[in-house]
Amino acid sequence: MTRFLNCCFKNRVLKKNPLPQESRDIMEKPSTSNAGTVFQNKILNEEVKDSSIEPSNNIILNHDFVGGLHLWQPNSCQAFVVSSESDYPETLSTKLTGRFAVITNRKEHWQGLEQDITERVSAGTSYNVCAWVGISGALQSVADVKATLKLEHQDSSVSYLFIGSASASRERWEKVEGTFTLSTVPRRVIFYLEGPSPCVDLLIRSAVVSSAGSIQSNVSRDIMEKPSTRNANNGFFRAHNKNINEELKDSIMQPSNNIILNHDFSGGLHLWHPNSCDAFVVSSECSYPETLSTKLTGRFAVITNRKEHWQGLEQDITERVSVGYTYNVCAWVGISGALQSVADVSATLKLEHQDSSVSYLFIGRASASTERWEKLEGTFTLSTVPRRVVFYLEGPSPCIDLLIRSVVVSCASSIQSESRSSGWFFDGEENIIQNPKFDDGLNNWTGRGCNIVLHDSMADGKVLPISGKFFASTADRTQNWNGIQQEITGRVQRKFAYEVVAIVRIYGNNVSSANVRATLWVQAADLRDQYIGIASAQVTDKDWVQLQGKFLLNGSPSRVVVYFEGPPPGTDILLNNLVVRHAAKAPPPSPPLIENAAFGVNIIANSNLNDGTTNGWFPLGNCSLSVGKGSPHIYPPMARDSLGPHEPLSGRYILVTNRTQTWMGPAQMITDKIKLYLTYQVSAWVRIGNGATRPQNIGIALGVDGQWVNGGQVETNDDKWHEIGGSFRIEKQPAKVMVYLQGPDAGVDLMVAGLQIFPVDREERFRHLKKQTDKVRKRDVVLKFTASDSGTLAGTFVKIRQTQNNFPFGSCVNRSQIDNEDFIDFFSKNFNWGVFGNELKWYWTEPQQGNLNYKDADEMLNICASHNIQLRGHCIFWEVEDTVQSWIRSLSKNDMMTAVQNRLTSLLTRYKGKFKHYDVNNEMLHGSFYQDHLGKDIRANMFKIASQLDPSATLFVNDYHIEDGCDIKSTPEKYIAHILDLQEQGAPVGGIGIQGHIDSPIGPIVSSALDKLGILGLPIWFTEVDVSSDNEFVRADDLEVMLRETFAHPAVEGVMLWGFWELFMSRDNAHLVNAEGDLNEAGKRYLALKKEWLSRAHGLINEECQFEFRGFHGSYQVEIVDAFSENKVVKTFVVDQGEEPLVISINL
Repeated sequence: MTRFLNCCFKNRVLKKNPLPQESRDIMEKPSTSNAGTVFQNKILNEEVKDSSIEPSNNIILNHDFVGGLHLWQPNSCQAFVVSSESDYPETLSTKLTGRFAVITNRKEHWQGLEQDITERVSAGTSYNVCAWVGISGALQSVADVKATLKLEHQDSSVSYLFIGSASASRERWEKVEGTFTLSTVPRRVIFYLEGPSPCVDLLIRSAVVSSAGSIQSNVSRDIMEKPSTRNANNGFFRAHNKNINEELKDSIMQPSNNIILNHDFSGGLHLWHPNSCDAFVVSSECSYPETLSTKLTGRFAVITNRKEHWQGLEQDITERVSVGYTYNVCAWVGISGALQSVADVSATLKLEHQDSSVSYLFIGRASASTERWEKLEGTFTLSTVPRRVVFYLEGPSPCIDLLIRSVVVSCASSIQSESRSSGWFFDGEENIIQNPKFDDGLNNWTGRGCNIVLHDSMADGKVLPISGKFFASTADRTQNWNGIQQEITGRVQRKFAYEVVAIVRIYGNNVSSANVRATLWVQAADLRDQYIGIASAQVTDKDWVQLQGKFLLNGSPSRVVVYFEGPPPGTDILLNNLVVRHAAKAPPPSPPLIENAAFGVNIIANSNLNDGTTNGWFPLGNCSLSVGKGSPHIYPPMARDSLGPHEPLSGRYILVTNRTQTWMGPAQMITDKIKLYLTYQVSAWVRIGNGATRPQNIGIALGVDGQWVNGGQVETNDDKWHEIGGSFRIEKQPAKVMVYLQGPDAGVDLMVAGLQIFPVDREERFRHLKKQTDKVRKRDVVLKFTASDSGTLAGTFVKIRQTQNNFPFGSCVNRSQIDNEDFIDFFSKNFNWGVFGNELKWYWTEPQQGNLNYKDADEMLNICASHNIQLRGHCIFWEVEDTVQSWIRSLSKNDMMTAVQNRLTSLLTRYKGKFKHYDVNNEMLHGSFYQDHLGKDIRANMFKIASQLDPSATLFVNDYHIEDGCDIKSTPEKYIAHILDLQEQGAPVGGIGIQGHIDSPIGPIVSSALDKLGILGLPIWFTEVDVSSDNEFVRADDLEVMLRETFAHPAVEGVMLWGFWELFMSRDNAHLVNAEGDLNEAGKRYLALKKEWLSRAHGLINEECQFEFRGFHGSYQVEIVDAFSENKVVKTFVVDQGEEPLVISINL
């Protein structure tokens, strides 16, 4: 798949730093003198004071050391408490004040301070951890401090649970935060803080471990989950309505930035308009109409005489919305006059554009009730400025009255945006762009290969600036890269993330729509050029459009220029405003709230056709649906692996006939059954009828607000039943979701049986994988100790710690990243393999014929070698035509064959023995450029020649969508056939590469593909794994699925991530580390898994002078402690793979 790194095209709401200017200046420009720290320390100490106040449910006793070290124990080191009432040791920084514990004489990084919390933790409860820490005695100014749980189990085994970490400082108190949940209660639970290097003192100001739940939330949840429907239960209704009304009261208080005027109808219907219906306002001061429920109280609007579902109440908000902002919507709604007690109400935007066209934007939906007020919530963002924006509420069926208590539409970034002089832009000193609105003419701006012109209007006044008085345009563009630019050298800092917001449009040359890009040109000190894609958008000649993105510089450039490019020559780029500013930190994330997930429950109605009819289904198109008999009674294998034992299927199937288009098939609406952020597995049996003259593609698809979502595909060319499986997840509230089956040629009948769509229980799968991992990745070990006086060894204490798991975990790295020492530090500490993102590819090493560039690859290889990182070579060739250089595509057959031979010789002789693996010809299932031009033999010959030139390298095939069931080109069966074909031609294929760019992964689907490929007996590597979700917790879950599945499967021998650092990945929302180096939830999950897969053990040597344990394969350190002399002996050993217990002799 094509990867363009250093690009990040994503929408982001710009936020102003919420700290007051004085604090922000202090935070951004720290003083190194004691005199300059007084105000800063005041702020920090106030924050520490606020954060360390003990909540009533803190399970840490003596949490702030008021009682000295009472109930705290130093772990194989020493500790004491100091305070402002006593003299601080001279070695401590005067900037760290208050009462705190000092942990000193530390010889190991794991030594710290601990407290037994066994009696105060419960299984299933989520606990929040917050500790304020510092360091002293470090040569460097910062060092990592970690919060950890030590779990001693009933079988005497010990495990460790990582909670969180922070970079502690000598200069100020830093906060360690994290959460943990115990699925079972071990025999003993110990909380401790550890982590700095030996000889570095650890300082602890306070520690709080509190349960995340509260009495209030539990009570509210019980009420919400167990509503009574009996009028006789008035006591319950009074309590229930009291809670609802209190919540309503809190929720409808108008925020200062509500753009809805008269939001609670205190002014009657002023500024509100009924849409082709009638409306009036009622309140407790007047008599309610008899038709209204007495349970719906307060002042509210009644919308009546509705003849269409879209009729409702609306308000024009054109002058109060701005492009690029995210708006939160909250409305309290009810219904009256319905035969049923509930009906859907929707919030919608009507957008009237400059060209008089109209579009509609769905915001959110709620099931409104006759019994109580229900909250309707959603968000929206406008990318362009329409001529008119109308907000309205609609939705119940005709003749049902719609009731509205209040409406709030508030800007999500209001506090941070108060300094904006208009609704669009950040102005002032934060913007590093000079003359951003062209108030000073074209000063500071130049054309890039073209001219630029200043305007106050264009096209006879039809084009006006959206902000300010002026805008600039290009003129005389002859190349796509021509545009308008500004040099920002000296105004950007390395390792800082910058947000970019521009207001652009196009004009001229009869082009109504074109792609406009914001690009950064960076020139290094050695004159090497780099182009960084910042943002991209489809721009029209009708409206101004906001272009928004983000960038970060790893190195120290000699020049930096930001410019706009993209439209075809002759079409001008118009720029109204440009802002480039230091990106605000994102707010702390939270996991999605999913109630009543109903794991394993099928959401498809009448899936089994038990009544012999197609009730619940409808034909998509003018095809015909009927019920047949004779389909399988068992569930498809991948569904069985997820669901476990189930009632058999009925044996009935839907028969689809009279199909005149490929998209025709059975369909069902599932809008109200989908829960956001849940991962759904899709499974069915499918079959085709007679009449097919070629292989047929059958697909399960979802239409989500008109967008196609892949639910799984299979190819068939026989009359047998075939399993089809896939997955999907929806992360934004849809207005309409339809599932349907499609694919075979017109005239070919389609049969579908037992369609299942159900949310998967990942935790249940993880429990299974942990058992499988124990079998595959661990081995029994017997340490046999000998000494000159072996009789004294029995009873000696030994402690075993695994220092490295030998399973390869690697990552993609790019040339620009090695200039960032923070990146290299994380990379070298947490990965033992690497792969170059682009720098070894042919289009990079020889962009023009004969112009070889190995400088980047050489530098990256040297960095990896210095950190003992082993390397995969990606890739020698790439079979997809779009990735082949134009000069190669223009060659004759003979010249192309010569170029291929030269490429092999040049690359593999230069780096002989340096790369352990090579992806020889990338993505052969998805491309055939070299095979088409040079014949079928070329693929096998590439492998043969590569093996001759570097016999030490393992040669891989590499392709994508092998593992997810969503691509008929790259099924496991087709991959197996492809590999066997290469081997039959003599190609020395040594490994199978699965890229692993996957969406919403399902464990059994991934495992099924691995089982099939495993029959070849070749090592399988996941070579380019990335997962994507806008929610960090969901992304962490996806990553855990992939890592646990691969680590538990015996055929998998390594996993490579396709990057981990924000802005330097090929997919948005896939990173583990945020742009400026903060670990996000996905990164924390990765490190937690790495720690889980390191073994530890301790105990006493037995009478046979042996110590036995079971541990992961890898490198170990054993420490033997003489109880009398307290002398320690440290030895190392390696646990290799093997079935039999490993006996290791250790001579003391």
